[in-house]
Formats: sequence, structure tokens, C-alpha cells
Amino acid sequence: MKDAAAGAMLKEPRTRAIEFSNVSGGYRHVPVFQNMSFSIHEGAMVSILGPNGSGKTTLLRAATGLLDHVSGEVCLFGSEVRTLSAEKRAALIGVVPQESHTPMAYTVGEIVMMGRTHALSRWRGPGPEDTAIVEQAMIYTDVADMRDRAFPELSGGERQRVIIAMVLAQQPRVILMDEATSHLDINHRLEVMQLIERLNREQGVTVLMVSHDLNMAAEFSERLLLIDHGELVADGTPREVLTEAMLRQVYHCDVSIHENPQSGSVMVMPIAHSVVEASARV
Repeated sequence: MKDAAAGAMLKEPRTRAIEFSNVSGGYRHVPVFQNMSFSIHEGAMVSILGPNGSGKTTLLRAATGLLDHVSGEVCLFGSEVRTLSAEKRAALIGVVPQESHTPMAYTVGEIVMMGRTHALSRWRGPGPEDTAIVEQAMIYTDVADMRDRAFPELSGGERQRVIIAMVLAQQPRVILMDEATSHLDINHRLEVMQLIERLNREQGVTVLMVSHDLNMAAEFSERLLLIDHGELVADGTPREVLTEAMLRQVYHCDVSIHENPQSGSVMVMPIAHSVVEASARV
């Protein structure tokens, strides 16, 4: 009976967390991406890749419902995102930006509490439940000890952990990351990605992130979406998407593909023009 029940569960369709159906979007009269169609199932960890200006960040803005000039349909858990209230969107989706700044010297604790804003009415402040959620988020992201420190005084890696704690305090079902590790050194970049991976694995949070780091995306993502000039040109596992031919077509440079001997993930290594020219002469 147990095996039969397990088999039945495996056949159940997975919930679609994000779905784009023939979506085109941009700014005023400038289209950035066109006729985009894909879906991301709940609990997935997916990266969007592509050259500068290919439409990656604009695609994330469409997923949040904050992009005004959009045609087609963007759905969050079956509901068209533009029909959802701001409070409902905040309960479903949280965003970790590339960098976060504030002109005010808010403390870490105050920043994380901002993640509860959508759940509070104008007539009441944070209650015991909100305080408990914030405390748990700070412990989970290892920022509880710095709760009284001023946010602007933190290092880049510390600030990103605090922002993730704030997003976690929202209790969203989806986290969007817009190049959230691009300005960090390798140690803090890895630290942030391991934290996000842990959230995905332990709490089932769906993660969709924009990245320029092909190797980091391949290491942590189960699926890659490769965009070029506003079009989805490849969609699949890292091994299926990160091929020498595809990357040469999109990035206009020569690369070699290897396997990471420790993790088994795909590794992309650029080839200098001098090496390519030397090989051509042989």
C-alpha cells in the first residue's frame, strides 16, 4: 500500500509557481522580450542567463507585476499577477536585488521587520507572531547577533544576508534574485548561494534568479533559461544548455566545457583569442 501511495504521489502534477504565456514586455515603445512562454514548478531552483541587455531583469519585473508595458499572461500559482493586490503579491513573491541601500541608518532588526509590512494593518504594529517570524528569519540567515547594528555599516555579504532575512520574514512562496551575488567576492557569493539553496531544499521555496556567473548557475540550478535578444533560445538542464555551440552563438566567444571533479556539475572555461588563433595555425 505504501509503495502504491508513493507511486500515486509521483504521478500527481506539480503546482506551477510561475507561468509565462506568450508574454512580451518592455518600457513604453521599446520592447525588451517577446512571446516568452515557460513555466516553473513549485520548489524548483532555476537561473536565467544571457548577455547584458538580453531582457533578464525586465523578465523578473514582469514576474512581480511591476512592469507596466506587458502583453500576454503572467501567472503566480494560477492567478494573473496584475490582478493581485500588492499585499497578496508580497505574500507570494520576495525579491533580493543586486544591492540594497537606505539613506536612513536603520538597524538590522528594523530592516528584517520590514518584511512583515504586507501582513500589518495601518492600525497595528508588529505583534508577538511577527516578532517571532522575524527572529526565526534572522537566526536562519545568521544575522541575529547583528540585530542592533546599522545596516549601512555592514559589508556587502552581510547586507545580502540581511535582505534575505527580510524576504524570508515575508514568508513568500517564491524568491526572485536579480544578480544578487554579482558584486560579492567568491566567499560571500558562495555563502549567499548556499543559504538560498538551503531555503529551497528545506522550506520548498521556489527560486528564480538572474545570473551572469554561468558556473555558479550550473552548480546550484536544476534548470537554466538562456535568453538572447529578448528570446528564449535554450531551456533545460545545465548540461543541455551550456554547450560550446550554444554559448558561442549567444556570447560570441569561444569556450570549453568541462566537468567539475568535485561536484560533477558543468564548468565553462573561456578560451583566449590567442589560443584559438594558435590552434587554427597548427
